[in-house]
Amino acid sequence: MKLHAMKQALILSAGISGLFFNGTALADRFVLDPTHSFIQFSISHLGVSLLQGRFNQMEGEFFYDEKQPEASKINVQVKTASIDSNHAERDKHIRNEDFLNVDKYPTASFVSKGFKPLADGKSQLTGDLTLHGVTRPVVVDVAFVGAGDDPWGGYRRGYQGTTTIKRSDYDMSYNLGPMADSMVLRFFIEGIRE
Repeated sequence: MKLHAMKQALILSAGISGLFFNGTALADRFVLDPTHSFIQFSISHLGVSLLQGRFNQMEGEFFYDEKQPEASKINVQVKTASIDSNHAERDKHIRNEDFLNVDKYPTASFVSKGFKPLADGKSQLTGDLTLHGVTRPVVVDVAFVGAGDDPWGGYRRGYQGTTTIKRSDYDMSYNLGPMADSMVLRFFIEGIRE
């Protein structure tokens, strides 16, 4: 009797686990290669030029199953203090309270909620972007770059993505001109299969 009850409990437990982990249980897990993954940004400066830069420190992982690509997931964390606009004094200003306030908000993150494969290696990724202590939904247009074996016995996949956000949506209202609210983010992701 006890053995039968234990079997039923195990079957029920396995079924519940399947409900929670079905999306990623069979997917390959890829850890981001921090030396080949980064985020670039582009924003108007005084309405006369584009300021461009990048974040140099990020980590994260993604899950991908070729048989079920719609179940793909990704989460990324970025160290906001790693911002690099190729100008030390400007970076110091961007790190302060006018912009990123890195002492209070040392990390920005993206956690996916959905993945929609399209044609020709394109897809749409939806998820939550947390920046400056504010979390908002975003849509990222994604393009598959490539996949294959590396010289060290590993297997890699790479993607690039683009989205546009408004600084004001993330409580960053310091004014750099009428066009400076809109900021383009470009993601370059390379993952190593675990």
